[in-house]
Amino acid sequence: MSILKARRIIDQIRGRSYEETLMILELMPYRASYTILKLVYSAAANARDNIGLRETHLFISKVEVNGGSIVKKWKPRAQGRSYPIKSATCHITIVLKDKSKSF
Repeated sequence: MSILKARRIIDQIRGRSYEETLMILELMPYRASYTILKLVYSAAANARDNIGLRETHLFISKVEVNGGSIVKKWKPRAQGRSYPIKSATCHITIVLKDKSKSF
């Protein structure tokens, strides 16, 4: 997905709790929200399994969306011509922190 499509969703969840973020992402009408929802699930699972944090105490402390590479393809058109297609990609970084340990 492009950077602007991802940032439209990321700006809504920055600084929110984990449970509130899940509710927001499930109700958003954008197609990119499902991909970001899977990233938040994965980040919470990593925090739970690797560090031992509880999901109810997590909040999103930092979210970054940076540009990735551009996928370039050519589409055939009428009369032997071709048309370039440039698909933008992005890198999304989600950092979760524990509310009880941050103070």
